[in-house]
Amino acid sequence: MMLTKTQKKKILHYPTLKTVLAVEEVLKKAEKALNKEQIKSKLPTKIQHQTLNLILNYLEDSGKIFVGKKGVLWTYNPSRKLKKAIEKGTQVR
Repeated sequence: MMLTKTQKKKILHYPTLKTVLAVEEVLKKAEKALNKEQIKSKLPTKIQHQTLNLILNYLEDSGKIFVGKKGVLWTYNPSRKLKKAIEKGTQVR
């Protein structure tokens, strides 16, 4: 996630590691896609909307979540078997 100088100046509060891990945990446990308000309500502490957006951008850039029209969904799977299957597979566009 590359931020421009203007975007960096507008950021009031960067998330702590504890907050990032809390958001990850909420998304991992969710059985369906959650919108941002649902994520915020399931967190143990309050979080600013801008901070949540930064976390979601980071998680999306790192390939851990998918953000779609219906909400945010956890997609990361650290399985070695899955990784090998993907490497051997054929990419279709």
